[in-house]
Amino acid sequence: MKWLPPKKLKVLAVIFFGAGIWGMVAGMLIIKPLEFMIVIVGVMNFCIGGFLGYRLLTQGPKPETSSDKRKK
Repeated sequence: MKWLPPKKLKVLAVIFFGAGIWGMVAGMLIIKPLEFMIVIVGVMNFCIGGFLGYRLLTQGPKPETSSDKRKK
């Protein structure tokens, strides 16, 4: 996958984690009767946040771009 700036990955991971937690709590506790689809979407957002966190922790340093390739 393409290299992404760490700040962007942090922001996206926090947004997805927050939306996932909110969706799970709202779907199970706040909204009555139980809205299962809201819970499922919350779990999906939580998983995406986890994937972005994994990418943030395992991503290497920014790759060096060769100026010879750009001069063509």
